[in-house]
Amino acid sequence: MENKKIATTKILWIFAIGQLGWSLLSGIISNWLVFFYQPSQEELAKGQITFIPQGTFIGLTVIGIITAVGRIFDAVTDPYIAGKSDSLKHKLGRRIPFMRFAAIPFGLVTVLMFISPFNAGSKGNVVCLFIFAMLFYFCMTCYCTPYNALIPELGRTQDARINLSTFISVTYFFGTGIAYLLPNIAGIFLNSMGYANSYRLTIAILACIAVICMLIPAFLIDENVYADTTPSKSSAFSSLISTFKNKDFRVFVCSDILYWIGLTLFQTGLSFYITVLLGLDSKMSFPLFAIMTVVSLMFYPLVNVFSKKLGKKKLIAFAFLFFSFAFLVTAGAGIIKIPALIYGVLIAILAAVPMAILGILPQAVVADISEADKLDTGESRQGMFYAARTFAFKLGQSLAMLMFTSIALINSDVKKGDSGYGLGYRLTALLAAILCLLGGIVFLRYNEKKVISRIEEGQK
Repeated sequence: MENKKIATTKILWIFAIGQLGWSLLSGIISNWLVFFYQPSQEELAKGQITFIPQGTFIGLTVIGIITAVGRIFDAVTDPYIAGKSDSLKHKLGRRIPFMRFAAIPFGLVTVLMFISPFNAGSKGNVVCLFIFAMLFYFCMTCYCTPYNALIPELGRTQDARINLSTFISVTYFFGTGIAYLLPNIAGIFLNSMGYANSYRLTIAILACIAVICMLIPAFLIDENVYADTTPSKSSAFSSLISTFKNKDFRVFVCSDILYWIGLTLFQTGLSFYITVLLGLDSKMSFPLFAIMTVVSLMFYPLVNVFSKKLGKKKLIAFAFLFFSFAFLVTAGAGIIKIPALIYGVLIAILAAVPMAILGILPQAVVADISEADKLDTGESRQGMFYAARTFAFKLGQSLAMLMFTSIALINSDVKKGDSGYGLGYRLTALLAAILCLLGGIVFLRYNEKKVISRIEEGQK
């Protein structure tokens, strides 16, 4: 690493554009897949069709099972791809070849997930959705795991890691924000194309934008100039085992799982909280997310500064607590007598603060742990650390999808305006609050001082 260049701010921003791309595709699936395939009474009234069977099997919905299995498949392939990336010997480096290969298929299968070639309610649509879901998560792994592994390589100092984490958090917000525009853009084509096709065309347009963004760092960054391209000699399985032997990493992962279960419940339910609990139109998803994004971005400079002075641990623990409170307020939507739009803005503002912190610092924490571990073991396994993290939290996300789609069915037969309407959605927000609080408690066991001391010692 002695002869490697330090990545400039320009290079870090180029790298961050890739995150805008994949977060846009991820946001489409996270926010709108269940919304599309398990529509509420409000969306059915607008002309949406139930393309897949809406019944349950042992209390689980079809879309819930597919998304959960997809996340489990994604989690299982993460260590495999990480191992292949860590050990890859290629003239372009260890990460860039994967990113170039995966970008276009990643965008394509995102579009295909919303294509239902058979009649409404057909099991054939279920089979197609399942196949495309598996392909989507595989392509996501092939791009994101090597991409994340470049974070500690490009950000080789504490300040650089925090700066890079800030940049990719900004582009993540923009990518997710663009995804929330889906119903607004689809509304342009609604009258001429119908409900489902207007969504499909919009997704195709957004997927093209995402692919271009993902290819930008894959072609404009020379990995050999900035990163250690020495292949790891460990097998994927042994590398994964060694990664989880790191105590501080285990603590981080345990808290991360609880956080992601809660956050996935909230993200999946957000469109339903807006349309069902608050009674607003689905097009309000973007304005409310935009408010949350703007407010959150206002806190980014403060997070960047205070994390360097106070450390990451204190701010992350505070964010867990604050997020839990925001989810609790969300659970009361429609009950507390505040105008719906004002209540939605209140939720957006409350969620903005922890989003700023947790959007930046966890990636930097993984980079710290992987760097300290590299100094202790002599193995360059950054890819496996990020894969191990995603392996764990994606298992949590799969559980969250099963939980949400099943819990959401509680009182689903109750008519709008009747007592108990929307109870299932309300319970998902309450559960998210509890899980996020538990995640914060677990994270307090992370030994940040030891990790940072090891890094500083190795840099002397």
